[in-house]
Amino acid sequence: MESYKASEDRYDKMQYRRCGKSGIKLPLLSLGLWHNFGDNDDFENARNILRTAFDHGITHFDLANNYGPPYGSAEKNFGKIFKKDFKQYRDELIISTKAGWDMWPGPYGNFGSRKYLIASLDQSLKRMGLEYVDIFYHHRPDPDTPLEETMGALDQIVRQGKALYVGISQYNAEDTARAAKILKSQGTPFLIHQPRYNMIDRWVEDGLLDTLEDLGTGSIVFSPLEQGILTSKYLHGIPEDSRAAREGSYLDRSQISEERIKQIQELNKIAESRGQSLAQMAVAWLLKDERVTSVLVGVSKVSQLKDNIAAIENINFSEDELKRIDTILKF
Repeated sequence: MESYKASEDRYDKMQYRRCGKSGIKLPLLSLGLWHNFGDNDDFENARNILRTAFDHGITHFDLANNYGPPYGSAEKNFGKIFKKDFKQYRDELIISTKAGWDMWPGPYGNFGSRKYLIASLDQSLKRMGLEYVDIFYHHRPDPDTPLEETMGALDQIVRQGKALYVGISQYNAEDTARAAKILKSQGTPFLIHQPRYNMIDRWVEDGLLDTLEDLGTGSIVFSPLEQGILTSKYLHGIPEDSRAAREGSYLDRSQISEERIKQIQELNKIAESRGQSLAQMAVAWLLKDERVTSVLVGVSKVSQLKDNIAAIENINFSEDELKRIDTILKF
């Protein structure tokens, strides 16, 4: 493939929001590399997705140590693509990674100890061929490690120059406030929280978004389409080639009940009246709230990415639309 030269009008194609009260702005859509960038996936397809994202002003690429499969392969493959295509654009990119889930055998390859977090980031930087990441997250709460140790590790990582900012993922409101207080006492900026959030899964509305607003911390939400449920894929049941039909998938067949299908069909009618696909409306619904800095999208092909990008053309909702969505989903 020819050498890559980014689109000159890329920043005209995207909107950006300030991340809390920081100096950082993030694109309304960011690209997550959870799926479709592992060793079992098509390398050139992954490369095209990343190129298309950047050509449309998506400046933030989000990874984690165990993305693949196998673990580490998404970072490794991203590193190859970065070296070929994006090295010259490093200062235009926000690159993030995380640690907190199982990564290697034994007692030091999981959760939130200082040893695990620092060792994991060192490995991630080697795989990606980077000197630093822009954001490093603790990927999930650890019920056993003192929060002071975990936040102390994030502070050390910033002071060592291995990350410019730090964040957390999936912490509840109370633990988020505690984490922020510890980081503030150490003088390290707490930039961002990465929670799961979509029209169906709304746990962040029970205090977390208010806490982030009070702290001046941004948020980047993942799983906006609820593993594909909030798309046209399941409008008429479960297709044989769908994620829900596969054994061992993150999406279980039981989640696509008859009641859920009826809800999806009703939501799709609202999306059509807005001139959007259901997936586009699901993304736009998240961005209606200014406390959501960015929405993480994961795609398997360029056409899906472009479809998601088109969602930002209409992120305004009428009161009637919002009430109808809540009524359909029983909120």
